[in-house]
Amino acid sequence: MSSSSYRALLRIPGAAPVFAAALVGRLSYGTVSLALVLTVRHSTGSYTAVGAVLALFGLTCAALAPVRAALIDRHGVRRVLPALSLPYGGLLLALTLVRGEPALLALAAAAGACAPPLGPVLRARWSELLGPHGLLERAFSLDAVAEELLYVSGPLLVGLIGGAPGLVLSAVLVIVGALALARLAPARVTAAEPPGGAHTARRGGGRLRGIGRPVAVAWALGLALGGLSLLLVVAVGARGQAGALAWLEAALAAGSAVGGLAHGAVRWQRPVATRLTATAAGLGGLLALAGVAVGLGGLLALAMAVAAVGLLVSPTLATAYVLADERAAAEHRTRAGSWVNTAFNAGSALGTAAAGPLAGRWPLPLCFACAAAPLVLVALTPAWRGRRAAQRAAEQAAPTEQPVPTQQAAPAEQVEPTEQLAPSQQAAPAEPVPTQQAAPAQQAAPTEQAAPAQQPVPTQQPTPADEQPVPAQV
Repeated sequence: MSSSSYRALLRIPGAAPVFAAALVGRLSYGTVSLALVLTVRHSTGSYTAVGAVLALFGLTCAALAPVRAALIDRHGVRRVLPALSLPYGGLLLALTLVRGEPALLALAAAAGACAPPLGPVLRARWSELLGPHGLLERAFSLDAVAEELLYVSGPLLVGLIGGAPGLVLSAVLVIVGALALARLAPARVTAAEPPGGAHTARRGGGRLRGIGRPVAVAWALGLALGGLSLLLVVAVGARGQAGALAWLEAALAAGSAVGGLAHGAVRWQRPVATRLTATAAGLGGLLALAGVAVGLGGLLALAMAVAAVGLLVSPTLATAYVLADERAAAEHRTRAGSWVNTAFNAGSALGTAAAGPLAGRWPLPLCFACAAAPLVLVALTPAWRGRRAAQRAAEQAAPTEQPVPTQQAAPAEQVEPTEQLAPSQQAAPAEPVPTQQAAPAQQAAPTEQAAPAQQPVPTQQPTPADEQPVPAQV
């Protein structure tokens, strides 16, 4: 392999241990959801309680993620990760012991509030380790593919061992992974704290303003994929082939893995923002075409279309993370990555919730197009605004350039009459200016002395009287 391969990436000092520790801890997030479903269902016998517990756990986990990331940016990984992971693991263990629904709800909400942001911590650490080597985008692509595989393999493990053991496994995984990440973190209090100290860091919240674009794309991507997951259920259910859902999900995951690895293996020359527009808009277009496959072809055509959509999932998400990392200040990288992650999760939940009512009223191809529309709009709006701004700038600059020749021509037209009137204006005063001694040449001008020839009466003899003022002017 070349020096830019994934092997070269993991050979950089510190990269492989950090990646391995994060994989162990993040596998917990692949196992915890199904483990909660099975545990709460066994404890209460109510799917309503299952839905409430999962919703409350996911809500607190997503809503407070930027707060937890800000704590890490301010106080450092070594101090915050153990303080979050130990209570989180303990609360998961407590969920296996209680039976009442109110207690389950309280424990689930508390556990979600303490969930350690291992993904943002890994990406921030990789930015420090790999940024100087130009391998950051390759690392984020590998991370997106690994995360996809974790969320596929996690439920499989829980299915093998059961609900309560799955929660125990989730607690052990997150504690081991988080403590390992904390141990591998550099020994410092804050991540590149600015010279002004903590107060300066608090005032520096505006440094996250530049991440609005990647956050918006991540939200629209989550919206599209969340809607797609439910629309696939409806599509296979309409054909009476519910077993085909696993194959469609596998096609999406495989396409995402292949696309992410291929994306990370390329040395891109175009700006990150431009590529984010291209991948997001392309994914939206492919998702709309998948709806056409639902209406025209069978499940094989739909599987191929879904795999094509998956090819751009990891590249789009990885590019969003890279753009957020580039635009955020060094001391806010964890929080920037957390905002992208939170936006994706929030969009996914909203997309799943919105796809249900749409699928019950509209044809499936139209539902696919609705799921793709926000992603296309969010991707193309900045480019459209840029063109409009360029056009307005050109229109404003055009009038300022036109008056230049007209203003230069105006003095040229005024100079000619002033030069012609100069002799007459100089001859008016009777001052003996030496430089005006050329006046005798004007005295001999036949135009002034020809006046007697124009007078019809010669007896008045005006000539001597007209000649006397001439020497006086000299």
